[in-house]
This record gives sequence, C-alpha cells and structure tokens, in this order.
Amino acid sequence: MTSLQLGLIAAGILLVLGVLLYNWMQERRVRRRIKEAFSQREGGVTAKAAHSGDARVEPSLSPSPVIPENPRRVDFDPGDDSGYEPPLDIQARIASEVAGEEFAPPMPVQPLSGRSSAGDRQSPEPDPEIECVVGLQPARPVAAGALAAGLHARLGQPLRWFGRRGPGLPWQLLKSDTKGDFAEIAACLLLANRSGAATAPLLEAFVHAVTEIASTLPAAVTAPDIAAETARAEALDRICADLDVQIGITVLKTDGALIAGTRLRGVAEASGFKLTPDGRFDWIQEETGSVHYALQNYSSDPFTADTLRATSTPGAVFLLDVPQVAEPVRVFDQMKIAAKRMAHSLDATLVDDNRRPLDDAAFAAIREQVRVTMEALREANIEPGSPRALALFGG
Repeated sequence: MTSLQLGLIAAGILLVLGVLLYNWMQERRVRRRIKEAFSQREGGVTAKAAHSGDARVEPSLSPSPVIPENPRRVDFDPGDDSGYEPPLDIQARIASEVAGEEFAPPMPVQPLSGRSSAGDRQSPEPDPEIECVVGLQPARPVAAGALAAGLHARLGQPLRWFGRRGPGLPWQLLKSDTKGDFAEIAACLLLANRSGAATAPLLEAFVHAVTEIASTLPAAVTAPDIAAETARAEALDRICADLDVQIGITVLKTDGALIAGTRLRGVAEASGFKLTPDGRFDWIQEETGSVHYALQNYSSDPFTADTLRATSTPGAVFLLDVPQVAEPVRVFDQMKIAAKRMAHSLDATLVDDNRRPLDDAAFAAIREQVRVTMEALREANIEPGSPRALALFGG
C-alpha cells in the first residue's frame, strides 16, 4: 500500500469523524435553542425568529379525505423515508437559520413561581410564554361585570381574562358571573394555534380594545410592544408547526366489500367509543374526561345516527392527535390494540394511506415517530395533553 493510499484513508477517517462531531454539536445547539425559545428571562419571554415551512407537520397513515383540512399539514408514510423529517431533524434544520436577534418584550404579568411545563392543571393562570398579556391596574378594585365588553369580545384568537385580589395572590379566571372585586386584571390573547399566528393588526386591535375598557374603569395599562409580540407569535407558530403530529390507522375492507353502518357502530360502541355531534366516535378516558383517540369515516361523510343506520362504508380511521393527549406512546399502543381488534371483528385489514397492509415493522416505525414527537414537545416545554398543548394545538 502506497503512502498516497494511506493518506487518503486517513483523510477519509478524519472527515467522517468531523461530520459526526459537527452533527453532535448541532443537536446540542438545537436542544438549547428550543428551550430558550420558551424560557422566561428577566420577567419576560424570549423567543427567537426561525424559518420554517408554512405547513404544520401532521403525519398520518389515513387517506387525506378523512382528516379535516389543515393548511399546515404534511403527511407521514412509514414506508417512505425520502420526504419526512422527524421533528428533531426539523429543529436542526431551522436552527441553522435562526436569526441573531432575541425578542424579550416587557411582560405586565409576573409568571407564578414553580410553573411546570405542563401548565397548572388545577388553577388556570396567565401563560405569558404563549399569550400576549396586557395588564390593568384599576384605581380601585372592580367587579368582573365591569369587563363585560372584553369578556364577550371575539378577536380571532382565544382571549382570556384573569383577576386577582392583590399582588402575589392567585389568579382567577374571570367570567361574567364571577363574584368579588379584583385589584389587578390581566387580558391574555393566545399568540398561535392551528389557525395560525396572531398578526400585527390582530394584536393592535387586542391592545386597543383592552385600552378602551381600561379607560372606563379607570385603570392604568401595561402593554407589550406589538412588533415584538408579532415576532414571538410567528416564532411560536413555526415551532408548533414542526411538532403538530397526527397519526392514523385505517381499518379497511380490501375486497371491495362494505361495512354496514349498524355493524360498525355496534363494534365501535362495544370497544368503548361514543358517537359525538362532530361526526365521529371518540374514545374518552372516564377518569379525566379527555379524548384519547377518535374513529372517523374512511369516506368524507360524517358519522351520524341516521347515516350509520342507512348506509355502509368501506372502512374507518383511528386518529391520534399526539400533542393533545398525555403519554401519547401509551395511548398509541392502546389505539393499535383497539384497531387490531376492530379489524378482526369486521374481517377487515389495517392499511396505510396507500392501502398497503401494516405489519409489525410499520407499527414499530409509527410508534417511534410518536415517541420522538413526544420528546420534541417536551424539549420545547410543551407537555403533551397539558393546558398549554391543548391551547397551542387547538383552533
């Protein structure tokens, strides 16, 4: 072997080691920046502008007509590894293009200490990490009824009002019939959800509406900078877009036969599903009342008592909304078992969106995707199934 060959081999080894080291450093930087995007700094919130596509990632094995239209959706097929980027890989991609500026708007509401990433499940409170918060300090304590115009306002994004009776006391979610007087008020507008990010005109309208209400109390107003809040909303929306994952498992008659609606309803209800006014069956966890997964029609027609009585369908789709359920890996395992049992009862097959039968390897790939998404959500300080996750991935 010549010295030239030895040199080329050594150079190749060094190149491989260099690539591995670079990838390791990139992953560390991405994890740090995801955490920083949601961390609280100096009484405010820091979010970094990042570039991403306009579509939320919504991996699904179900045919596109079944899942409601979502302008941010990209489908996931476990049999095709050429187009899908797992959430952590997406974060690595956007991290390489993160701008240097940081947006740390002044926040009028001090976040309560000891707040977990899942949010407070027992007592709602302002969440300045995902909401634009405008603070009001009335000249004297006011009743919730004095905020009637704001409590009934509809601005295009979810709006919440909170009050507390004094500094350091717990916040209380305000409704028109809330009793008592409050010395401090917080108006909170969600910065992003599945309908998109809050725009500058929307945020301006929000601050203007709160300011007008404050003038009637009267109350001093503490509002953040609109440009900074707009940037925060866009950055938050891009992060959530890369973590918005839905998984579908299709139960299908592959021989051209149909499933009678009455038969499907009987099997679904025997499996614990309940028919809802939304045109689907929901599997609801009795202790918490939360929906773990749903069953939708394979065709575009919604399930209703009348249609199930009079028509048939080629199949149905189990749907898991990963960000909206606690412990999504465990729920996926439960959904997979339910889907296999239903397929056996209906003499049907479990298939992907290309009507290819799903084997154990495909289910393992899907389960790994659910796990990766769950970990990525937690890296972003969004606990799956928490009030914060339900807000960001609702709408």
